[in-house]
Amino acid sequence: MPVYVALLRAVNVGGNSSLPMVELKAICEGIGFSEVKTYIQSGNVLFRSDEKEERVAEMLDVALEGRFGRMPGVMVRGRRELDEIVERAPFPDAKPNFLLVHFLPEAAPKDALDKMIAPDGEEAQVGAREIYVHYPNGSGKSRLKLPALKSGTSRNLNTVRKLAEMAAEIEAG
Repeated sequence: MPVYVALLRAVNVGGNSSLPMVELKAICEGIGFSEVKTYIQSGNVLFRSDEKEERVAEMLDVALEGRFGRMPGVMVRGRRELDEIVERAPFPDAKPNFLLVHFLPEAAPKDALDKMIAPDGEEAQVGAREIYVHYPNGSGKSRLKLPALKSGTSRNLNTVRKLAEMAAEIEAG
């Protein structure tokens, strides 16, 4: 049974879109996912499911609609794909917490970086279904404008590495 990592969009530690990870775990178990584990309070959940990736994302998004009154957006990646995302990470000199992987629901358009405005020296590179962005001054201070990121959700490279490690552990049993 495949191991998946789901990354929820617009789920925060506080505010209106707050979702305790214990509740997220219960939601996942309630829709039939197994070996469910969460990682940090930002909408990261790992699990096994016999369903295809697209169906897994749909099931979780619909279940979360019941909680939030709207579908927050769920990006799902398989364990091997997550490993590849880590391996392909550009900007080798960037601090891992200053390199964000913006996960997208589908492949980025060919012109994804054309409208980028990077006043603080940000650099970006398009991956398969993600855009990597190096924020030399940190993402919190950034004034980057990149419309292609709006439909996705981001995690720093440290978090992505940890999720890949956790997924491998689940797969190994």
